[in-house]
This record gives sequence, structure tokens and C-alpha cells, in this order.
Amino acid sequence: MTITPDASAGTRRSGVGTGSPSGAGSDFAVLARRVTEAGLLRRRPGYYTVRLGLVMGSFATGWAAFFALGDSWWQLAVAAFLALVFGQVALVAHDLAHRQVFRRRRHSEIWGRLFGNLGIGMSYGWWMNKHTRHHAHPNHEELDPDVAPDILVWSAGQARSSRGPARLVGGHQALLFFPLLTLEGFNLHVASVRALRSSSMKNRLLEGVLLLLHLAAFFSALFLVLPPGKAVAFVAVNQCLFGVYLGCTFAPNHKGMPTLTGDQELDFLRRQVLTSRNVRGGRFTDVMLGGLNHQIEHHLFPSMPAVHLRRARPIVRQYCAEIGVPYHETGLLRSYREALTHLHRVGEPIRRQRAA
Repeated sequence: MTITPDASAGTRRSGVGTGSPSGAGSDFAVLARRVTEAGLLRRRPGYYTVRLGLVMGSFATGWAAFFALGDSWWQLAVAAFLALVFGQVALVAHDLAHRQVFRRRRHSEIWGRLFGNLGIGMSYGWWMNKHTRHHAHPNHEELDPDVAPDILVWSAGQARSSRGPARLVGGHQALLFFPLLTLEGFNLHVASVRALRSSSMKNRLLEGVLLLLHLAAFFSALFLVLPPGKAVAFVAVNQCLFGVYLGCTFAPNHKGMPTLTGDQELDFLRRQVLTSRNVRGGRFTDVMLGGLNHQIEHHLFPSMPAVHLRRARPIVRQYCAEIGVPYHETGLLRSYREALTHLHRVGEPIRRQRAA
């Protein structure tokens, strides 16, 4: 679903495409004032002390169970448990990158590298650079790295110009989406190591040392405790489930929502709201998705503590209704269906060309 020039012009006439007549920045300023007055931008040290403590405790419990079990096929259950814990570690690293936990950048970077690089083998610096660009230009085909045509294509235009793996997979990418997620954990490690070659990466030596320590500790533990066959099975279960969990956490947020191309631009509030999707659910959904089910609120206020996003939701939704900005929210299963339907639809040019 691409916002074409004609379509965006139409939204501008209806007051959706740009700011209201009172000024391009005024719409968000009004919302920001309401959210600030509600106290939702305040840090929550107590909440994050408990959350980080629970995640670290789960991490330690998983590895304690691993060493206690020893040579056993029950280790595959431990691998699955640790995949879930690794996902939670990644979500904590996400909050640290957005400075939701600490006000000081240095503290956020120290803990982010401990959780990301050392904890799960994901480069904090690489991921933060990528995610910052995503937040600045969500769903922009040329500027958002999350919708770049790599293996999957996100628009019909990308499908028509696709080459290599994207062209091979694109025609049937909706069917292949979840199977491909099993490779996402491995991809994070490869991308993290490759990023060390970039001169734009800050603290490359530190990032590299922490990544090396993670890999050395992870594989040393596996092959010291388990025979090769079980060790390989552990890695496969752990990393495949880790990738699926991360993919299922991030896929509902923007996939299948409108995309921008070229010099198409919206004001900040509309750029964040129109390209994002919220997922309804209770506290359990908040925990499993790390609060990212409140994606609209998160994109509007990235530094807002995750525990406040649920409280910000009615404020943002009511304000969007007041100014006529569509606010898209759906259930979890429906969000996956919308994303997969979109992937199937934009792959049509590839299927048509193959049939010709």
C-alpha cells in the first residue's frame, strides 16, 4: 500500500497529509503537551529495575538449567526457553537504545552493549544506527532500512525492479514469511559482525570484543556439555525460535501499512501514525511484545517508558480522532493476516512476469 503523489495530495486536502492551518508542527505540539501533562514521559526506574532484574534472572536460570541437565535431549526445551529469554533481552536493549531506562546516553550505551553484544550476540551500535533511521523515516522505501528490498519486497514497485533473492522469493513471500523468520536470529549475528568493517561504527573494538566473548562463551558451553549432534540441535532450536519470536514481535508494527517513496513527506505526527499499527491485547501481550504493540505511541514518543505506552494510547487515539488522522488498531492475528495479505499482493508483478 504505497502513498502515491495523488493519494497524498488528497489527504492534504482533507487535513490528513500535513499539519493543520495553524502550522505544520502545531498538531504534534498539542499532543505532546497533553502527554507531558499526564506525566507519561517521566522515567520509571522502579519498573525497569524489576524488568531488567527479571530478564537477567531468567537468563541466569536458563543457563543454570543447561549446566544442571548435562547430556540430555531435554536440553532442547532449555534451548526453546532461552530463545524466549533472548527475545526479552533484545526488547530490553531496544528500550535502552531509546533512552527509556536511563537519561544519560553513556549509561544507555553501556547497558545496551551488555545486553545486546555480550548477552545475545547482537551489535548494539549496528542495530541502533539502523533503528534510528527507521524511526526517522518509517516505511519510506528509500530511507527506511526495514523496508529495503533485500529478500522480501514491500511494494509492487520493488517487486517489478527486484533482482536476486528478492525476485526468487518475492512471488511467494507470504507463504515463506514465517519459515524465513527462522533465519532471522542467524542474520542478526552475521549483520552484527559485518558491521564491524564499517568506519561509521563507533567503538568498533569494544563492539567486536563483546561479540567475540558472547560467541566464545556460547559455543564453548555447548560443546563442553553436549556431544556435537545435540549441540548443533540446541543451536538450531534456540536460534530458529529466537528469530521467529523477534519477527513475530516486530512484524505487526508496520508491515502492510502505507509506504512512502521519493520526496513524498508528511508532518511528524502523520508520518508516525499513518505508517504504524497498534495491536490490541492485555498485559500479557504487553510483556510478550515488549510494549511494541502500542507502536503508534512508541513512534510518537520513542523515549517514553514502555510501561506508560498503554496509558498514552487513549490520549493519542482521542487526539487523532479530533484532528481527523486515521488510527489503525487491530488484534494480533489480524495484524499478521494484514501483513501477509500485503506481502502476497505486492508480489503479484513477479508472479505475473513468471506466468508470461
